[in-house]
Amino acid sequence: MGLTVSRRIKTKLLEKHNVKIHEINECFSNRTGNFLKDTRENHATDPPTLWFVSETDYGRQLKVVFIHDENTNDFIIKTAYEANDDEKRIYRKHAQ
Repeated sequence: MGLTVSRRIKTKLLEKHNVKIHEINECFSNRTGNFLKDTRENHATDPPTLWFVSETDYGRQLKVVFIHDENTNDFIIKTAYEANDDEKRIYRKHAQ
C-alpha cells in the first residue's frame, strides 16, 4: 500500500487545510472503521471515491477522501481536512 498525492493536491492540503502527508499516513494507520463509499452523483468516479474519519497521532480528526487503485494497491488522495460533526456522526453510524 502506498499513498499517491499529486503536487496540486499536496499544495491544496497544506495551504487550504493545513494537512501534511504524514498526518494522512497516521490516519490510515489509526483507522478503526471501514471505508465508506461516496454515493453522491457529482462525486462519482471509477473506481469509486472512498472516505473515512480517523485521528492523527496527536488527536486531530481528519476526513480522508481517496480512490483505491486495485492494480497498484495505491491510495490516490483526493483531499483531507478536519472532519465536521456531521461527517463524524455519519462515519460512526455507518463504518463500524
